[in-house]
Amino acid sequence: MEACHRRLGNQWSAAGHGGTPGVGKTTLGKELAARSGLKYINVGDLAREGQLYDGHDEEYDCPILDEDRVVDELDNQMIEGGVIVDYHGCDFFPERWFHVVFVLRTENSVLYKRLETRGYSEKKLKDNIQCEIFQVLYEEAIASYKEEIVHQLPSNKPEELEDNINQILKWIDQWIKDHNS
Repeated sequence: MEACHRRLGNQWSAAGHGGTPGVGKTTLGKELAARSGLKYINVGDLAREGQLYDGHDEEYDCPILDEDRVVDELDNQMIEGGVIVDYHGCDFFPERWFHVVFVLRTENSVLYKRLETRGYSEKKLKDNIQCEIFQVLYEEAIASYKEEIVHQLPSNKPEELEDNINQILKWIDQWIKDHNS
């Protein structure tokens, strides 16, 4: 998950949950929003509702996200603050949106079972596992933002979800203390 936070005045913006499909971004994002009071936005849902696509990928049988239109759609909400944005990566989101990025990571055997349960094709399953093995989304986050704001969190077991939520909530509280004194 990449939870990317930005402060505007006394407001927070949180953008992006990144990580390979199946690592737990949506579960973490929704629970974090419920506990923090931040607004949760799933980019996949946003794209579906607004038809923010630029064609269809025949190989993976999925729509191609129009990244520019997504950024345009989200920009006003990010300026207002108080938003958690859930998506596989955040490399196309403006760097100015983020103060911290959390990337969820899952062990391959755990991830394989999760994706298999979703009914992924063999190619899609293999490619997503390779993406996780080679830390593609983590590397994209580091290449897109200051390395010191990008952090990895484990997402293999239910108790890690609770630990991750608590860690992010502590980080938010500390950031607010540091920037509002």
